[in-house]
Parts: sequence; C-alpha cells; structure tokens
Amino acid sequence: MLVRRRQSRWEPDRLTLGLAATAVGTAGTVLVGHVTRMTRRRLAEAQSDEPAGVIESAEHALGAATQATQDSITVAIEGYAAAPKHETVLFNLLSGFTGGFALMRFSTWGIRSGWWPLGNVRVGGHHVHHFVPGILIAFVAGGAGLITGSERLEKVLAVPFGAGIGMTFDEAALLLELDDVYWSREGVLSVQLSLGMAGVLGATILALRMLGRGERESEQAGKIPDETGEYRTPELA
Repeated sequence: MLVRRRQSRWEPDRLTLGLAATAVGTAGTVLVGHVTRMTRRRLAEAQSDEPAGVIESAEHALGAATQATQDSITVAIEGYAAAPKHETVLFNLLSGFTGGFALMRFSTWGIRSGWWPLGNVRVGGHHVHHFVPGILIAFVAGGAGLITGSERLEKVLAVPFGAGIGMTFDEAALLLELDDVYWSREGVLSVQLSLGMAGVLGATILALRMLGRGERESEQAGKIPDETGEYRTPELA
C-alpha cells in the first residue's frame, strides 16, 4: 500500500515534467530553427565569395554558426524595437508571467527538497503564500501602468505585472480549494501547468512575429545577409 501511495503521489509530478519539457521544447524549436536559417544565410554568403567547388570545413561551418547566433540576437533586438506597443506590452506580460510561474515552482520545489537557501516566509507564526506578494506586485504594477503617461514605462511595468499574475496563478488551486493542494494532482496538473504552458506558447508566437519583423529590418539596414547571402544597401532618407 505504501508503494502504491508513493507512485500515485509522484505520478502527477512526472506528467508535469513531461508537459513542461514539451512546452520548453516548443520554444527551443523556434530558436534552433531561426539560428539554422541564419546559418544557411551565412553559408550562402561565404559560398558567393569562394570559387566554385570549394568544400566547407567543420571550422568554416562553426564560424558560420557563431555568426548566425550573433545575427539571431541582432534580429531579436531589432524585432523587439520595431514591434508596436501592444505587442511589446503583451510579450513582456507573458514573459513576466512565465518567469514568475517558473521561479515560484522552482523555489518551492527547492524548499520542499531542502536545498533552497531561502525558506518559507512566516509573519506572526503564519505562513505567507507567494500569491500574497504576487497580488500586491500585480496591483502596484498595474495601477502604475494605468496612471503613467510614459509608453516606455508601460512596457517595463508589464514585466512585473505578468510576474505577479504568474505568482498568483501558481497557487490558484489553493485559492479555489481553500486548502493546501499545491503538490496534489489538482494543484500541479489542472491549473498551474496549463497556464504556464499557455504563457510559454503565447510568448513563442509573439517572438516569431518579432523575429520575422527583425529579419526584415536587419536586412533593410544591411546588418545581416538576405536569403541569397547578399547584403542590401541601406536606403538613404
């Protein structure tokens, strides 16, 4: 009976790890796919400069991959800067949500296992769950975002606002059940993981749009080669 209870207890955690790996793998596929495209462009650029029939060495391919990684960073920066306000705010919100959710899940796992340097927060003998500071952070960031007249500040405030929501939703099952079901099937699988994966996938979709826009901006500025391996001459204003 004891063995069966342990298996039942840990089964949701295994499924949680599998779903989390799927979500992270989806985002990783996007990044790897983009770096691969940039590598092909760098190789096309090198082939256009070399005589016909030259066989590329492993060192040559590695150099192209390094340049492609730098190109991907350039594309991401250009895409983020060129994105309209609503996309940037939503991307920051989803990134903050995913980061806050992941950090809380990771830290509570560390506390439960005994290796996290910071333990549970207690005030007056009562354990303060992280949905409490999460609500406060979301309220403060959201309120400041409503009253500020700065678009740049609104974009920045979207990150802590999303983090506060992630901290709160990580314990949504506790609020719904009015019981500490954090490590139960309901707490781990039904609410937190679905929201965490939705945040990762949502951020991935927006990142794809930003990367695509960043590629166009970088090509037009002559910062990276286009699909033929050629650089465009920046148009003078």
